[in-house]
Amino acid sequence: MSKQFAVIGNPIEQSRSPELHHAFAAKTGIDLNYSKRLAPIDGFDASMQEFFAQGGSGMNVTVPFKEQAFAACAVLTERAKIAKAVNTLWMQDGQLHGDNTDGQGLVEAIQALDWNLSQTDILIIGAGGATRGVIYPLVKAGAKKIVIANRTLARAEQLVADLKDAVPEAELSAIGLNELQGNFDIVINATSASLSGDALELPIALQFKQAYEMAYGKPSSFLDQAKARAVPTSEGFGMLVGQAIESFRIWNGVKPNLKEFL
Repeated sequence: MSKQFAVIGNPIEQSRSPELHHAFAAKTGIDLNYSKRLAPIDGFDASMQEFFAQGGSGMNVTVPFKEQAFAACAVLTERAKIAKAVNTLWMQDGQLHGDNTDGQGLVEAIQALDWNLSQTDILIIGAGGATRGVIYPLVKAGAKKIVIANRTLARAEQLVADLKDAVPEAELSAIGLNELQGNFDIVINATSASLSGDALELPIALQFKQAYEMAYGKPSSFLDQAKARAVPTSEGFGMLVGQAIESFRIWNGVKPNLKEFL
């Protein structure tokens, strides 16, 4: 009997998780079935509980349910606690466990590009949930300084206040988008601005060696501007694959090689 997995969200049709997990399973010889579950906006808990009651082994969580998944868990990993959001669920000893693999997915995607993370200075544009989820894994991977830039400065400052104790080995700071300047190893766009057409201007006073766009599959003014400077760039497909691989590893105890799926 194959193990049952699913991804839950609303909307869910766009999810590529089933094809990724079936590809990992084919490569590693694990017998599983992975499906999509559309939950009503007010029906996450019921849908999730039904899945596990029917013998489900593990579940990925996508928007808009990651915070609800976090609240539902009896046991949380350190990175889930820091992210305050969960994208990976499983039952163990009758208790619901939760992790957040998004940040690890970003780290592994960057490493798969052979970009160095050790002792790096990183600028992250945006101070939402996506940024909160990646700070801890980036620091654990070697980032020594992370600057969070956001249109609303107070939101970036709150994020720094929330996270600085979790990553004492790194220097965290906040700036407004109007203060973008300085030299960075990597700039990461964690906003939807470049997708919505609300173009984010990268001033000449901001210098960087590499640029990573968390979104994928859509035009990005952020990447266009980085490419115009002839620096190495990447969109976020590798992060998607990386977070899926980390979920797969948690559930199945086997870790596929990210580079084989890019």
